[in-house]
Amino acid sequence: MYIYNVTINVQEDIHDDWVKWMKEEHIPDMLDTGKFSKALMTRVMVKEPMGGITYSIQYTTESKEKLERYYAENAEELRGKSKPFEGKFVSFRTELEVISEQ
Repeated sequence: MYIYNVTINVQEDIHDDWVKWMKEEHIPDMLDTGKFSKALMTRVMVKEPMGGITYSIQYTTESKEKLERYYAENAEELRGKSKPFEGKFVSFRTELEVISEQ
């Protein structure tokens, strides 16, 4: 099992609209690709010196192949839908392999 983690710092002036968009549009669109079985949206509880509010969204997928298919088939289009918030957030992505779950 793999987790595709997206960590995003969002400026406070767009925060409420961004959270609504994530919960009502973006996360459902990600799940609708069929590449991910679930998503977990969490708020990072560290105050950033640069300001803003930071979130981690973790999308669970069963294989590296499905994640690669997401990159090839869906990533560009879905990332493009964040244009209304362009310049108001910074993000980075990591891939995590689940070793153990207890």
